[in-house]
Amino acid sequence: MPTRVCCCCSALRPRYKRLVDNIFPEDPKDGLVKADMEKLTFYAVSAPEKLDRIGSYLAERLSRDVVRHRSGYVLIAMEALDQLLMACHSQSIKPFVESFLHMVAKLLESGEPKLQVLGTNSFVKFANIEEDTPSYHRRYDFFVSRFSAMCHSCHSDPETRTEIRIAGIRGIQGVVRKTVNDELRATIWEPQHMDKIVPSLLFNMQKIEEVDSRIGPPPSPSAADKEENPAVLAENCFRELLGRATFGNMNNAVRPVFAHLDHHKLWDPNEFAVHCFKIIMYSIQAQYSHHVIQEILGHLDARKKDFPRVRAGIIQVLLEAVAIAAKGSIGPTVLEVFNTLLKHLRLSVEFEANDLQGGSVGSANLNTNAKDSDEKIVQNAIIQTIGFFGSNLPDYQRSEIMMFIMGKVPVFGTSTHTLDISQLGDLGTRRIQIMLLRSLLMVTSGYKAKTIVTALPGSFLDPLLSPSLMEDYELRQLVLEVMHNLMDRHDNRAKLRGIRIIPDVADLKIKREKICRQDTSFMKKNGQQLYRHIYLGCKEEDNVQKNYELLYTSLALITIELANEEVVIDLIRLAIALQDSAIINEDNLPMFHRCGIMALVAAYLNFVSQMIAVPAFCQHVSKVIEIRTMEAPYFLPEHIFRDKCKLPKSLEKHDKNLYFLTNKIAESLGGSGYSVERLSVPYVPQVTDEDRLSRRKSIVDTVSIQVDILPNSIPSDDVVSNTEEITFEALKKAIDTNGLEEQEKEKRRLVIEKFQKAPFEEIAAQCESKANLLHDRLAQILELTIRYLALVVAQNEEIRLASLQLVRVPEMKETRKAGDAPYLRWSKRMGALRCSEDKLLVFWQGMWCQNCEYILIQKFLCVRP
Repeated sequence: MPTRVCCCCSALRPRYKRLVDNIFPEDPKDGLVKADMEKLTFYAVSAPEKLDRIGSYLAERLSRDVVRHRSGYVLIAMEALDQLLMACHSQSIKPFVESFLHMVAKLLESGEPKLQVLGTNSFVKFANIEEDTPSYHRRYDFFVSRFSAMCHSCHSDPETRTEIRIAGIRGIQGVVRKTVNDELRATIWEPQHMDKIVPSLLFNMQKIEEVDSRIGPPPSPSAADKEENPAVLAENCFRELLGRATFGNMNNAVRPVFAHLDHHKLWDPNEFAVHCFKIIMYSIQAQYSHHVIQEILGHLDARKKDFPRVRAGIIQVLLEAVAIAAKGSIGPTVLEVFNTLLKHLRLSVEFEANDLQGGSVGSANLNTNAKDSDEKIVQNAIIQTIGFFGSNLPDYQRSEIMMFIMGKVPVFGTSTHTLDISQLGDLGTRRIQIMLLRSLLMVTSGYKAKTIVTALPGSFLDPLLSPSLMEDYELRQLVLEVMHNLMDRHDNRAKLRGIRIIPDVADLKIKREKICRQDTSFMKKNGQQLYRHIYLGCKEEDNVQKNYELLYTSLALITIELANEEVVIDLIRLAIALQDSAIINEDNLPMFHRCGIMALVAAYLNFVSQMIAVPAFCQHVSKVIEIRTMEAPYFLPEHIFRDKCKLPKSLEKHDKNLYFLTNKIAESLGGSGYSVERLSVPYVPQVTDEDRLSRRKSIVDTVSIQVDILPNSIPSDDVVSNTEEITFEALKKAIDTNGLEEQEKEKRRLVIEKFQKAPFEEIAAQCESKANLLHDRLAQILELTIRYLALVVAQNEEIRLASLQLVRVPEMKETRKAGDAPYLRWSKRMGALRCSEDKLLVFWQGMWCQNCEYILIQKFLCVRP
């Protein structure tokens, strides 16, 4: 009777339950009953509205079996769920999926590794199914958290731990594939999800990276290794995740990388950080590269006060990112990259200067030296990044970056630079100058412009040449090297390296082209400026061998790239002027520097004589060099720049055959059709304001105008020292007026000859310099006069000035025709001034010129209240 009751009860059960029960054998080792499984599948396909109930019943049985630890029946249930899921594709599958995900969650929550792996495999199969319509209410928060936790498994058994981690990575990959392309579904790009996914992937990549760094570079993994190696699988998943990132969610995927590297202190050493960002830059779409660069720059700003090696690691990562981004699109971040790098360069120099100033003796001094070397690592990394980034930019952007960097270089006495150097001091300012010029040198490397005007516009040439007048040989070297990068358009600089007497210039196989019109106009406009800087650069007291080598290269490159017949004559004039300056030695240079200038002149004249191929000129130069080799080897570069070279005591007693003579050079060049009239005019460099800005005495400082207000202020010793000893010969010369007349005639002849034969640009530059000098001296006279009047006023004396004329001629505002007399309109004016310092009231009366707005003071009265 009980048997018949049980049979009757089982017959009354719903059909879907009977079909589900039939797929479970009595012994779980027998596996899924395939015949009954086919019936269940056919029933589910024929009646899709029953899928929900089938899924619920299977979930109920699976939960019961999991609690009772019936692993065999759990495997059968999941196999059945997988087959039903793959067979059914209808609208009614949505409720079934919910039951399926509930069962997968149950397996992942269990503590048995096999069940966790089983649930992960089922989820991966589900993730590969493409659904017809999205599910708006379905969320995967639990699966993201659970799979991320599995990626950090710390199981005691290594094989089990690896298996769990692989399952976690594959689960994350399944979540990404299921959700990343569906914009209507709850996205995983939200920060709370990315903060779990990205560190989990990086954790597995990092562990294998540490092993590989100890055993050497690993071989390329096979297909089987990719499935068994957590690092390879995590890297593939990371690449896939970044490849699916869009404009709006790129930052959410990158920021967790910085957090992971900071937390695990992976910036020093930074091999893993570089590896991660290479993956990022190669995986994302090219148009989004600038987002990553912006994030790196932002993180660098956030860590600006961290240890130097950490900042250096971030900068090296930026270098790798920039190297990849520069090949494609980098967006609007070009100037931002350089601005940020230059800002951190200034900060690094400031930290270095502070450490040097605050350093003490003993162990603290050792720590300071260590920090100093670390800051140099940061600075070198910044310069390398700037140079690499700049060298990969197109020419039009590179020229803008050159101008941008040049605008940051501080020059003493000016405020045109845009870099804050108030906290650096002189030592820090010099350091930042060197760093910026090194950065500029890196950017200009490989720059090839069709015309020199494009490479050296006036707005760039003037600030570039300003540091070449500074009293620092290293700064001058960097300026010359930058000039060489921009001038050398045919890669001839390597052939000219090292100052020497070249026996045959033809063996160098120098490449050159015909000088174009733009280059000719450039030399007419800026040639005198270039000559001036080379001339002054040769006369520096702190020059070393490299300075002379670079100056020689500068002359040679100008000859190759920019020289026509007129420029060749000017360069020869410059060389002769350098020879004369070394002989006369007005600047009191040491003997080594004088011989170095002579050697430089010899090497250059030997080069230019062979370049223009004038036989008589070459013969004269070769003869002088031959005589020097025998009698004065210290005048040749091969000897003077050698260690322990014997130097002469003076140069005044040397034979003229040791020098290059202007008349013989003019005779040899004139016979070949050169216009040699200008060779007889000695070269004199033009005077500009750069001498004052560079803390150097100007050439015209010997000319002075002294206004003595108080005669007693001059010491008597100076007066005695300026007196000349009176002898019979001196009186005879003073009486002989014929000699004076001849000297005056000779001076007039030289002036006339100069204005007839000298270049117009040189004459204009000298006249302009004299006008500026006169203007400055007159301003000094006016200032001294005002000071004198103030001293008199302080004594409460009434002063009446009949007609105090202005020294400076006012500019007329009204236009008038040529030949008309200036018409000035005057009107009487009166006023009062209060001197706050001396508490004086000054009443004045005068005439006001309406044309030039100058006041001609006639009377003024000083009253002390």
